[in-house]
Amino acid sequence: MKTPIWYWVVTVFFLLWNFMGVISFYTFTFISDEALAALPDDERALYGDYPLWTTIIFAIAVFFGLLGSIGLILKRSWVQLAFIISFCAIVPQMIHNLFFTKSMEVYGPGQASTMPIMVVTFGLFLIWFSGYVRKKEWYT
Repeated sequence: MKTPIWYWVVTVFFLLWNFMGVISFYTFTFISDEALAALPDDERALYGDYPLWTTIIFAIAVFFGLLGSIGLILKRSWVQLAFIISFCAIVPQMIHNLFFTKSMEVYGPGQASTMPIMVVTFGLFLIWFSGYVRKKEWYT
């Protein structure tokens, strides 16, 4: 069965999405002292609210998400596992971001919750989508 055009649109979108996640990880993890100093005091204080384990699961989430997206482009059958691993890291990371930091106070509930909701929703969608594609036998 021929892979429909919308498959490529979806997979390229999520490849770019996950690549932006990797960029976000590097920006967050390797922020320069100058860039950190330029942030408002309340935002700078948020950087102190993240223990090492959150950085580790952030890395797992974004790199397995990117790996899964590359796997979708290459049409590999293992992509759902990559997205499940990514999602298992997304959930505690987003819970920590929302409920164990002062992000709600700093950004307000709307702004602080928008990205976590999107990340969780997209993570769930990618698990479902990769299973759907496997059932359609579009993988090699």
